[in-house]
Amino acid sequence: MSRQLAKTILLPASPVFIAITLFVAFLLNLQPWGQMVGMPDFVALCLVFWGVHQPRRVGMGIAFCMGLLMDVNNATLLGENALAYTVLSYLAITIHRRVLWMPLRKQVWLVLPLLLLTQLIQMFVQFLINDRFSSWLCLLDSFVAAAIWPLLPIVLLAPQRRAIDKDLDRPL
Repeated sequence: MSRQLAKTILLPASPVFIAITLFVAFLLNLQPWGQMVGMPDFVALCLVFWGVHQPRRVGMGIAFCMGLLMDVNNATLLGENALAYTVLSYLAITIHRRVLWMPLRKQVWLVLPLLLLTQLIQMFVQFLINDRFSSWLCLLDSFVAAAIWPLLPIVLLAPQRRAIDKDLDRPL
């Protein structure tokens, strides 16, 4: 299936669709079960995805703003998530060409360190503030998010795919 997805020519990504996916990811993080151990950070996952697939549309500025929204939502130190998401976005944009050349199952191994680094930054800032570390069990969130990664291109790139059979009434 991933070979077939790689061979299709994609239409340009709609900025409205990108904004909707970031908003839905933010809403998923707002849910009460979003704070449980093992639940991925959907905003971080969405930022990595769009940073890899659309680096000119979703950059560090959007990541910073999404981080500030998450800081306000979580009532954490203002800038904690913003810093982590900005570093995450920078690294995703830096390696975006390398990630796109890999098959989906190997992309997981490039995305996992980015997600782990994001959580480690958040843990380090919490350590500086509270003088105690969070449980290492919370790093499980990054592994769950990396396991979800192969499903994201199927879902988030679906509106950009061209039809396989040519329709004469449709221009593309």
